[in-house]
Amino acid sequence: MIHLTDQQIDELIGFDDAIPALDIAFRTFARGDAAVQRRVRTETGGVKLSTLGAVVPELGVAGAKVYSTIAGRFNFSIILFSTDDGRPLATLEANAITRLRTAATTVLALRALAKPGARTVALFGTGVQGRAHAHALAAFTSLREFRIVGLEGTAELADDLNRTYAEHGVQACPACAGDAVEGADVVVTATRATGALFDGSLLSPGATIAAIGSSLPYTRELDDTTVSRASRIVVELREQAREEAGDLIQTAPGTFAWDDVVELGAVLEDPATARRDDSDIVLYKAVGIGLQDVALAARAYARATGHAAAPGVAPTLA
Repeated sequence: MIHLTDQQIDELIGFDDAIPALDIAFRTFARGDAAVQRRVRTETGGVKLSTLGAVVPELGVAGAKVYSTIAGRFNFSIILFSTDDGRPLATLEANAITRLRTAATTVLALRALAKPGARTVALFGTGVQGRAHAHALAAFTSLREFRIVGLEGTAELADDLNRTYAEHGVQACPACAGDAVEGADVVVTATRATGALFDGSLLSPGATIAAIGSSLPYTRELDDTTVSRASRIVVELREQAREEAGDLIQTAPGTFAWDDVVELGAVLEDPATARRDDSDIVLYKAVGIGLQDVALAARAYARATGHAAAPGVAPTLA
C-alpha cells in the first residue's frame, strides 16, 4: 500500500486527466455498473466527521473519502481498495483532489448543458473553488468573457486570467452581481454564501447555471426565481441532493418537481435529456459525491504505480 500527498497528486494529475476520468465514472454509474455511498456527517463539540464513497469495478477500486471540519476548515483523506481481492491499495491526502474534481465536473457538466456558442460567464467566488473554476473554464471550455464577482480578490483573479490565457482570447474583469448575470451565457456560483447571490429574473434565455458552493440543506446561493425558471435541473446523485442541496430544498413548495430532476451521468449518456432548446434555462446543482473522489484517486494511483490510464483531453479553445 502506498501513500500519496497533495503535492504528489498535483504532480500526477491535472484537469486534462480529471475530466475524462469523471466522464467515465459518471457514465459507468448511469449504466448501473458502479455504486455510490451517500455522505454521512457525524458531529459533536464543534468537530464534524464526514464520509462518502463509491465502488467502481470498471476502475478496479472501491474507496471512501473521510474528512474533518473544524471552524469551517476542511481536511480530506481517501482510502482505496482493490475490487479484485479487497486489499488496500493506497491512502491519499485529498485536498488537491477535492479542489480538482469539483471544477472538473463543472466543466464536464457545462460541456453537456451550455447552449452552443456560450462565451460569457458570471463567476461568483474568488476562494479556492472560485479560482479553480476560473482556470478550468478558461482552459477547457469555449467561455472567453469572465465577469468576476466576490467579496475580495476580484481584480487579482481577473488579472491572473488575463495574463495566463491572453493568447486564447480570454478577457476577465471584476463586476457587480447584477451586471455580471445580465446577458451571461453561464453563471457559476462557488461561494460560502447562505443566501441568494443574484436575482433570477436577470437570467437571459438559454443561460446555464452551475451552483456548486452549498452542500448543506440550510444554505443556498440561488433564489426561487432561478430554480423555477429552469427547464431542467441536473444533479450528481438525486438521493444525496434531496438531503443536501439547500438551493433546492429551501424553495417554496411547487417551485420544481423532484421527479423531473435528472442525474449528470444520464445526461452524459443522452444529452437530449437536458436541453431541448437553445432558449432553455438549465440548472446544474452540485453537492459533491464520493464517485468523483474515488475516480480521481484511482487515476492518481494508476499514474503513481505505472498502471495504464485513459488518455487525457486537449483543451477546448475556440
